[in-house]
Amino acid sequence: MDKDPSWESLLARANAGDSAAFARFLTEITPSLRALIRARGTALPAHQHEDILQEVLLAIHLKRGSWRQGSPVRPWLYAVARYKIVDAFRRRNAAIHLPIDDYADSLEQDMPDTPLAARDADRLLDQIDTRSAALVRAIALDGDSAEEAGGRLGLSAGATRVALHRALKRLSQLAERMNR
Repeated sequence: MDKDPSWESLLARANAGDSAAFARFLTEITPSLRALIRARGTALPAHQHEDILQEVLLAIHLKRGSWRQGSPVRPWLYAVARYKIVDAFRRRNAAIHLPIDDYADSLEQDMPDTPLAARDADRLLDQIDTRSAALVRAIALDGDSAEEAGGRLGLSAGATRVALHRALKRLSQLAERMNR
């Protein structure tokens, strides 16, 4: 889909109430949308491409107020079209089946003993105090109740919930720092 700066001005005028600008906007974007639908919907029958195009144009009409003036139109159009194409695949239960026999050797991988999420959780839990880590493991990971976990640590259920809340807050702060 080629970027055309006039699309932004046409859609801005259309959103301001200029129906002629909206008609021109739809006329100008239709060939690009048709090409996008043809490229992304190759597994769908060709006669359904025009139906999808009509759904995309209707969605653009209904959702044109969601486009933020000053931002490019092309990514917004692409997103609307993509969702309508995906909807078409879902409605028609279309699935692409690729034989994987030729790729079986390259797909095999040794899985690590500890899944990535568990390793990340262990790494984060190692950075907080042992009581808090034990509470998080017992309640959030193992599914114990606050009463059970607190009883093992000599805490009341209320104190356990407060300690868990504080531990989760510390873990959240640590995770934010790690993601920066």
